[in-house]
Amino acid sequence: MTTAPTFHPPATASCWAPDALSGLRLLVAGGCGGIGRELLSQATALGARVGVIDLPASISAHPPGVPNWACDARDAASLAGAVDAAAQTLGGLDACVNLIGFMTPPCPLASTPVQTWDEVIRGNLDSAFYMSRAVLPHLQASPRGGNLVHTASGLGAWARPNYGGYGPAKAGLILLTRELALENAPRVRVNAVAPGAVDTAFLRGGTGRSDENAAPSVDPQAFGQLVPLGRIAVPADVVGPTIFLLTPASSYLTGQTLYINGGTYMP
Repeated sequence: MTTAPTFHPPATASCWAPDALSGLRLLVAGGCGGIGRELLSQATALGARVGVIDLPASISAHPPGVPNWACDARDAASLAGAVDAAAQTLGGLDACVNLIGFMTPPCPLASTPVQTWDEVIRGNLDSAFYMSRAVLPHLQASPRGGNLVHTASGLGAWARPNYGGYGPAKAGLILLTRELALENAPRVRVNAVAPGAVDTAFLRGGTGRSDENAAPSVDPQAFGQLVPLGRIAVPADVVGPTIFLLTPASSYLTGQTLYINGGTYMP
């Protein structure tokens, strides 16, 4: 007799103490995407004061309902201006979650156009460097200790074919996280989350970058059958570990990457 798998619900704000993020001045970069919107909802419910930066098209499509600033994270000056404006409005920054990133259609590296390579590296790795450089002075001034969380990917550590520049970009982001953690300890903690496939607009190219109603790059149902935990991830699966990294419960963690993939990759 075959037993049906047991699916455990993703973590939500109700899993934490009601004041787990009380008073935390949190900037969410890329906060209008599927994971970002879930993070905004949960962080606000837990007492955080939240601001968002994102592409103009993303803010237009999904108004976050909190203070927000439009910018292009591939432009260092544009990003720095948005971060400084957010810090001024929120009275400083205690934490930043960087969700910025996108994936282009599958293509072998040898066939990847130089323009596509440059676009992916700029949008995933360069933008993380620009974000870090812009936000760290504010986090270093936080009286509660600063906290920076980047978003990497299992593809940055587990090479798979046809991911072009995306895997190398995320591999660079994982090392960037470690270097930043060493250089800014003990004043600022720097960690990363590395989701596997999540059923959001990201699978269609990214919020604000593509038609969110288009067919995803992977079939969520078919992909879920390959995952040990039996399903594809949803935004709350990523937000739970992210909130953990923002709370005092993770106060002895820095330079770490949390792989969130239902067991598909186990480093």
